Formats: sequence, C-alpha cells, structure tokens
Amino acid sequence: MASSSEAIDLEISGGSVFSTITGKFEEKTILVTGGKISSITPPSQHLNDSDVRKRLHVKGCLVTPGFVDCAVRMRDPGFEYRGTMEIELKAAAAGGLTRIVCPPDTEPVLDQPGLVKMLIKQASVIGATEVLPLGALTKNLNGQQIAEMRELSDAGCIGFSQANFPVKNTLVLFKAFQYASNFNFPIWMSAIDPWIGNNGDMNSSLTCTRLGLKGIPDYAEALSLEALINLATQTGVRLHICRISSRKGVEIIRRAKLDGINVTADVGVHHLHLTDVDVDSFNTNCKVFPPFRSQRDVDGLTEGLLDGTIDCICSDHTPVDIEKKNLPFPEAKAGVIGTELLLPLTLSWANKNSIDLKIAMDLISSKPTDLIGVKGDCLLEGGLANLTIFNPKQRWVVKEQNLKSQGKNTPFLDYEMFGRIKATIISGTCVYIDEDNH
Repeated sequence: MASSSEAIDLEISGGSVFSTITGKFEEKTILVTGGKISSITPPSQHLNDSDVRKRLHVKGCLVTPGFVDCAVRMRDPGFEYRGTMEIELKAAAAGGLTRIVCPPDTEPVLDQPGLVKMLIKQASVIGATEVLPLGALTKNLNGQQIAEMRELSDAGCIGFSQANFPVKNTLVLFKAFQYASNFNFPIWMSAIDPWIGNNGDMNSSLTCTRLGLKGIPDYAEALSLEALINLATQTGVRLHICRISSRKGVEIIRRAKLDGINVTADVGVHHLHLTDVDVDSFNTNCKVFPPFRSQRDVDGLTEGLLDGTIDCICSDHTPVDIEKKNLPFPEAKAGVIGTELLLPLTLSWANKNSIDLKIAMDLISSKPTDLIGVKGDCLLEGGLANLTIFNPKQRWVVKEQNLKSQGKNTPFLDYEMFGRIKATIISGTCVYIDEDNH
C-alpha cells in the first residue's frame, strides 16, 4: 500500500476484480503508484483530492489484467506509414489491448535489426499499445536463407515466424529450428502445406464446390502440422502454432502435448463463430487465411480451448483496403480486422458455450501473457498496472464509423455485440478512455 505521504497516480473505484478466494468477481478499489498496483482493497471512501492525480469510477465494469493479442498486423508500419501505425495502435488500445504481437510480413519485412528497432521506437513514441515484433525466420520470408536470428533477438524480437509463407525446403526449416533451439528462441509457425491448397480460396466443402471456388482441405493443415511437430521433436525447439483452424489440427496438437512436446497454439476469434457456409454469398469479408471451416471444426476448436490444447485466442487483425476486398472472391485479399472485436466476440463465444467468464477472459489476457513469457503482468499488489476495464453487458452495434481501425473489413458489420471497453491502462497510464460513455 502506498504511504500516506505518497501521491497516488490513479484510483480505480467501482469496478469488480476476480477473487481467487471466493471464485467470484468482487468490487474493489485499486490504487496505482509509479506504474504499479499499490493496493487492492474493498470499496472505501475516496482519498482526499490532493492525494490522487486521476480517478476512474467504473461502476458495473470488470477490471482484468491487460488483454494481449498474439496476431495484429498494422498494414505497413515501415518507413512512410507511421500515421497508419498510430491509428492501428490506438484502435488496439480501444480494444483493451495492452500488448500485441506483430508478425514479420510487414513492408519491408522484419528481417533486419534496424527495422525492428525502428518499429519498436515508433510504437513507443505513439504511446499506445506496446508492440512485440516477431522477426522473419528466413530472409525476406523467401524460405531460402535463414535470417540473422541472434541480431534480430537483440533488437527486440520475441520469436521468429514465416507468417503465412511456408518454407518449401525442409532442410532449411530443420536448420532454422536447430539454430533457434540452441538459443531457446521460440518459433511461431502457421500450418500451411506449400503445395496442397496453398492457392485456394476457402475450405474444401460442398459450399466450395457449389460456388466453383478452389478448396483448402483440412488435411493440408494436418500434413504441415505433422511435419512441424516432427521437426520440433527432433530439435527441441519451442514451437508455437499460429491460427489453428481444424478439428484434425487440434487432435494433432493434443497428441503432441500428451507426448511431452514443447508446443503451444492459438486460434483466431472469428474461427470460433463463422463457418464456410458464411462464404455462401461470395462475402469477401469472410475470406480469411486459414479459411473458416465446418461447424464440426468450430466445435473442435472450442473443445481444444477448454482442455488446454489451444492456449489462447487472438484477433488475427489484418486491415485490408476496401479496393482489395471489392473484387471477385478469388482475387480479393484475405483478412479481417479484430482488435476492437476481440472482447465482444470472446464474450459471445463464452456465452454461447456456457463458459465461465474468468476462463474466457484468461484466454485473451493471462494465457497469452504467459505464452509470450512476460513477467510481472498480474492483477496483484506490486504487479505492473497493465489493466483492461470493460462493461460486459453494454450492447453496441458494429458500424464503420465506430471502428477506429483504418480497415473496416469485418463480416460483423451491423451486428449487435455486448461488451465494451471503458479504459485501457498501460504501466499506470490511461492510454484509452471511452469518452462517449465515461
């Protein structure tokens, strides 16, 4: 607890915090000093105004550890696109995200230490959500020559990835895994077969056949997964599977975990809601990679989250210009936005499947925090004050004008959601407050 002579930077009152003693959310008053939580106490009288620099009264809201998103693309955060990056980071903060992981398929590709340092510096200057970059596993993501992983790690990369560019040469992949294992660098890989379905449009299904589109079968994901896990077994590398999409994939990862292999996985939140049937009207906002699959796959993903096979939920946020979506389905660019929808879509998934609220919130906060290896982010006295405050019952309708991201490519336009972010706090600083409802 802060001493009586020490000024309090922030007082959060009226919100409810999960109690490990009672197993329920209970109203608490949180005090923040010097970027850390100095006390969490039952509701009490306000301190004198002179003792507190800023107050937030958040009656009816929940206060949780800050949300962390394992896949957020900011379009082109390279040289001349700082304005775009600022918009996307502020959108992330509006979605309650205190940290995001940025894949390496930026323009230019994150395969040089100078580019990584520039990205981190720009994000720091913007002062919104913290950016944790993944470095390119191979130079220019071309799958031919291993990138300078040691230098990229020193520059700030938390791991290495090929994004959605598979490595065709398994010898290159094996050597990359070996090198990463020697330095305990995590490898983040998407399960993409370089040949089967790699140029497909949607999930192989009756809908795909009827629409005359090219299919991406679930066994393509399974083939890639088996190869990646076999290489991880041989090299001992820490392997993270990005955006699992099929029941077959869940079963393979489940078996690998039972065998003691050091593998983790995430799932895009949209894949918990949508299926290949949603593509039926050639809706290009439903063109994503990996593709939406069958309802049986959706159910398998939920089972995987509940039994710990899948470690966390992410948004897989990918802004796409309207010009690149307003094309025939095969020519349209894949991707959906999601930073501002991660909370309501997770709440909706939990409600639909009768999942405990605390379990669901852990999948977008403490679980991804543990996955990326960050220490000190916990809602305890002495912990870093990275907090997300939201009203789980507030309803709102998704409209282009109320989305802060430059991208508006979401299949959920005009849908009613419940769950609205009220404030996002990073190291004790309010980087976002919902002024319209504050």
